[in-house]
Amino acid sequence: MNEMINHSGDWLPVVFIALMGVAVLAYAILDGYDLGVGILLPMGAQDELQRDTMIASIGPFWDANETWLVLAIGLLLIAFPAAHSLILMHLYIPVAIMLIGLIMRGVAFDFRAKAAVDHKLAWDRTFKIGSLLTTLTQGYMLGQYVMGFDQSLPSLLFCGVSALGVTAAYSYIGAAWLVLKTEGTLQARAVRWARLAGRASLVGVIAVCAINPLVNPGVFDRWFTFPLVMFVLLIPALCFLGFVCNDILLARLPKADDRHSAVPFAIVVGIFTLCFSGIGFSFFPEIVPGQMNIWEAASARESLQFILVGAVIVIPVILLYTAFSYRVFRGKATELHYH
Repeated sequence: MNEMINHSGDWLPVVFIALMGVAVLAYAILDGYDLGVGILLPMGAQDELQRDTMIASIGPFWDANETWLVLAIGLLLIAFPAAHSLILMHLYIPVAIMLIGLIMRGVAFDFRAKAAVDHKLAWDRTFKIGSLLTTLTQGYMLGQYVMGFDQSLPSLLFCGVSALGVTAAYSYIGAAWLVLKTEGTLQARAVRWARLAGRASLVGVIAVCAINPLVNPGVFDRWFTFPLVMFVLLIPALCFLGFVCNDILLARLPKADDRHSAVPFAIVVGIFTLCFSGIGFSFFPEIVPGQMNIWEAASARESLQFILVGAVIVIPVILLYTAFSYRVFRGKATELHYH
């Protein structure tokens, strides 16, 4: 915290790391659920209509959801170029693999409608594999970031746990989205998926929470220093409560008149927000754990002032069209049509 005190007069890097944090969280929630839907696609020949409905539930949103990833990386590049270079140097290969997964999703989404009928299942499988590839690499990169890009065997094992945990978390929010957007047999199926993915996500969160303070002494000191510990431990406590309450609610869904179908998704959004807050608290003001803080990585003050003007214009526009699109396409997913 000493660095934060010493640089308290230089507020621009703090503003930009906050904007970047909002962009990353928005991406994790919004693109997280459509990646989760892709992971959950059932591949049986008899499941074609359900796959169509699942694709229809994300169709109006999934391209725009990735805007937040572009925004986050753009802010990292122009506001913290030194950190951008260091992070990409270590994560070049997994980033390339993630982009391959995203390309597979984009191609499959369009080609499943244009290909011959007997090839449709192959493109659905491509969409599913692309979703899995994307989430696994994102989880691996998160693990590498937390471990300070260490390449030892224990660190790589932690990255594997992180990859599986992020995949489970995206499946969890994807299933909760389907509970909200679908009905009938598919909604009941989504409820089962959500319960299973939620339990797997809880195991992943517990594993990361247990391992991270052990391998990062600074994180341990920050979380368990009295009297701050009395307040910050509310984050994992509320997170655990969210998992338990959601599991109890899901066991009672679906209800008559579709009551409470939106609650599981809202709870998962809350869990994502709490987990992200925990990561932020663990490392702020470091932007590269153990190597660089936000003031060391920041662009020149004049550059940040210029960029802030653009951010003040662009980010509200993104928020407005995102809110508008979700308002227009609210309600249950309808039969899939391509134009």
